[in-house]
Amino acid sequence: MAELRFSALKEVFRREPLVTTPPSKDISKYFNSNVFDLHKMEHYLSKEAFRVVKKAISEGKSLTRQEADQVAIGLKAWALEKGATHFTHWFHPLTDGTAEKHDGFIEMGDNGHMVENFSGAVLVQSEPDASSFPSGGIRNTFEARGYTAWDVSSPVFIVGSTLCIPTIFVSYTGEALDYKAPLLKALSELDKAAVEICQYFDRDVTKVFGTLGIEQEYFLVDEALYYARPDLMLADRTLMGHQSSKDQQLSDHYFGSIPERVMCFIQDFETEAYKLGIPVKTRHNEVAPNQFECAPIHEEVNLAVDHNQLLMDLMRRIARKHKFRVLFHEKPFAGINGSGKHNNWSMATNTGVNLLSPGKNPKSNLQFLTFLVNVIKAVNDSNDVLRASVMNESNSYRLGGHEAPPAIISVFLGTYLTEMLNSIAHKVTDRKMTPAQKTELKLGIGKIPEILLDNTDRNRTSPFAFTGNRFEFRAVGSSANCGAAMIVLNAAVARQLVKFRNEVEQIIKKGRNKDEAIFQVLKKYIIESQRVLFEGDNYSHEWHTEAARRKLCNIPGVPESLKCYLTAESKDILIGPGIFSEKELESRVEVEFEKFTKKVQIEARVLGDLAINHIVPTAIRYMTVLLENVKGLRDVFSAGDFEKLAGARKEMIISISDHITSIKKLVNEMIEERKKANIIDDSFRKAVAYEKKVKPYLDEIRSHIDKLELIVDNEMWPLPKYRELLFTR
Repeated sequence: MAELRFSALKEVFRREPLVTTPPSKDISKYFNSNVFDLHKMEHYLSKEAFRVVKKAISEGKSLTRQEADQVAIGLKAWALEKGATHFTHWFHPLTDGTAEKHDGFIEMGDNGHMVENFSGAVLVQSEPDASSFPSGGIRNTFEARGYTAWDVSSPVFIVGSTLCIPTIFVSYTGEALDYKAPLLKALSELDKAAVEICQYFDRDVTKVFGTLGIEQEYFLVDEALYYARPDLMLADRTLMGHQSSKDQQLSDHYFGSIPERVMCFIQDFETEAYKLGIPVKTRHNEVAPNQFECAPIHEEVNLAVDHNQLLMDLMRRIARKHKFRVLFHEKPFAGINGSGKHNNWSMATNTGVNLLSPGKNPKSNLQFLTFLVNVIKAVNDSNDVLRASVMNESNSYRLGGHEAPPAIISVFLGTYLTEMLNSIAHKVTDRKMTPAQKTELKLGIGKIPEILLDNTDRNRTSPFAFTGNRFEFRAVGSSANCGAAMIVLNAAVARQLVKFRNEVEQIIKKGRNKDEAIFQVLKKYIIESQRVLFEGDNYSHEWHTEAARRKLCNIPGVPESLKCYLTAESKDILIGPGIFSEKELESRVEVEFEKFTKKVQIEARVLGDLAINHIVPTAIRYMTVLLENVKGLRDVFSAGDFEKLAGARKEMIISISDHITSIKKLVNEMIEERKKANIIDDSFRKAVAYEKKVKPYLDEIRSHIDKLELIVDNEMWPLPKYRELLFTR
């Protein structure tokens, strides 16, 4: 293994940047070139088919089979011109990745010759095997049938020679088995609820859609070093490794110049992303060595989630071309920053208004405050399930660390907005407002656009921070499908807006005018949501104590946190409006329990294997070298001199022996705990057993291995070390 490590290092030093040339310096000339967008639809479809598709996209309606046949004709013509030979229904199963099964366009013609064919029936629906995808008990292994159905709102695209059709994925009995189907339902609920609120301020608003910009953090590792680390290959993170003497202490990597080889990789995947219509805009070095970030322009939520999943897949494929491996795990290296996926979320109308952006007059700013306060109230009331939506095995290593927000969901607004909300809460009474009170309040609201953007600082320790015209949900993990968090957030806000309208209407019925009713309900919400507002350092111990006093959710265990999906409040948000059935929601929680258990199980197996088959033999080999050295000293020197010379060596031998003994003992104990956990039938109790009984051994075993790394001869150590993984490009 040591030979593998050093040969890997030699391979890295031989690397030369793979120079790539974008097809054009003018990105606009090839942006969307591999996407069947409206412009291409207008060219390849009949006028009738184009009109139907455009309407289906804008209204969220499905096509009839006859309409789909018309679209399929034009789509096939475009795809064949682009060199496509196959097509696939592309979907998001509950694995956090994407899935696709490719079929060729070819069919046997009536005369025995080969023809290309693509029908509306195939475009609209397909039947992939559903047996091996996570279902949480909805489907048995022998019940293989599942269906994919075209999501018209997300454009078709080509990757390589394959036409990819974004779809939802459901079981034979109709239950959703993916992230997209419930996400589309949640967005539809948000649309309906938000439009009704917008009607208080602007009758021209007929549609509201969620917007999302996803910042993607990631690490790069040379593939030779990656292959020399079985833990990276099998568990996506390093299960051992002593901290490098230098890592991110100087913050010299943050926003530094991007290394040439890395830049070639970035330019390559950005070019391919542009062809697929992914509007990647920002790139930079992150805080940790070999950590980077890319971020796109905001898009509609469903499309942004699709594009992020596609981008991750694209980055993985192109990284191999450049002899890199991309690490999306939230904490691939202990002791340095992990990676997140900051979700910059807002709402926009068909009239072009960002509902979380201050306006230019008191009326538009009252609308802004209405949506702002309702989002805060939704986060307050749905605190537990929002937290559950970002909790999983890998993100648990990152949340709560001093590079990520804690797992306590709070809201940061900035000084100015906080003072304004406090002002509303104290100045407006439940009695009818006087003209002077109305004027004073409206004048105060009217000042927002003048100074808000300069007075809303960023708080990187907050998991849900307002940043001027959007909320940044920072707690989402870098490997996650953002659909999970977006389902909950959009559903929670939708449910809250429905409650808001009902309360406002009740007050209006009592004779109050609209503005008074809105102010009265906003005051009530501001007071009720005080517990979730926090402007300070979320990393501090004092905040954790204060959060407990405020009764904010801070369940330490992942399985216990995931169970919050099944509370009465969560069911009201997710089952009440029909986003999930009770069976679907329960099955998803089962899937998450199972994913958690299996990930810990894999890590335990990998660590046990590496510890016993790689680390312990290496330590014994070095200990043997020391023993031979001690024997040689005894033969050469007198007893007095021998004791002086051999003392340090004997201490090292004892230390190595103690670590070897502890590792062997702990690995055996961990195996026994796994055996006990594996016979538990209940998925929740099994997940808890893996978290509380198995997972602690990972850190204990690692501690002994990392200490051995500092003792054993560097030339014998079998695995690439942190200093090599993090600083070798």
